[in-house]
Amino acid sequence: MAKQIFINLPVSNLAKSRAFYEALGFKINPKFTNETEAACIEVSDTIYLMLLVRPYFQTFTDRGICDTSRELQVLLATNVDDRPQVDSLMSVALAHGGTEAGAARDYGFMYQRSFADPDGHVFEVFHMNEAEFPGADAPVS
Repeated sequence: MAKQIFINLPVSNLAKSRAFYEALGFKINPKFTNETEAACIEVSDTIYLMLLVRPYFQTFTDRGICDTSRELQVLLATNVDDRPQVDSLMSVALAHGGTEAGAARDYGFMYQRSFADPDGHVFEVFHMNEAEFPGADAPVS
């Protein structure tokens, strides 16, 4: 069985967060979704975002939940097929309540942009040409 990754994110408004990720083209997994506490966003066959309202999220930990307007708990990154898709996904995120979370970066072999979702969780969207990565032709030891 393939390993699955569930990334749990605290959210303030479940309906707004759910709509944001659906606008980005992700599907909802109804098996792990309800109307009041949680929505499961399918990123891939093995990666899911669990959007959990803050009080429900808090039941899973004794630690405080960070204030994403000032702090960053985790930096999430996802790849896309080409550079235009980086800009396209950013445009959709910004049009649906996301905010730009830094300047675009072009490293030659990799192009990336970042957005924060409505709750301040930061995602880097990038396209990387691994063949152009510095040292890509070096032998593996």
